[in-house]
Amino acid sequence: MLSALIDKGLVKLGNFTAAEDKRRYAYVLTAKGISEKAAITRRFLARKMEEYVALKAEIDALQAEIDDNRVALPKVR
Repeated sequence: MLSALIDKGLVKLGNFTAAEDKRRYAYVLTAKGISEKAAITRRFLARKMEEYVALKAEIDALQAEIDDNRVALPKVR
């Protein structure tokens, strides 16, 4: 999967030395990768906002139904 991201130009692979002879790899998003990640994030947030609006409408409808069906109860002393 990582090699596919590198092939698409979304991720750049580099290596660096952390300490004595221990090699580690750094995966850096390219400009194209950052742009793609931002687009994915925008789509995700738009989808979540749509879900929020739908849930809020459902909650409001249920609350209205409860309010309409509420019967005045006598006060208990």
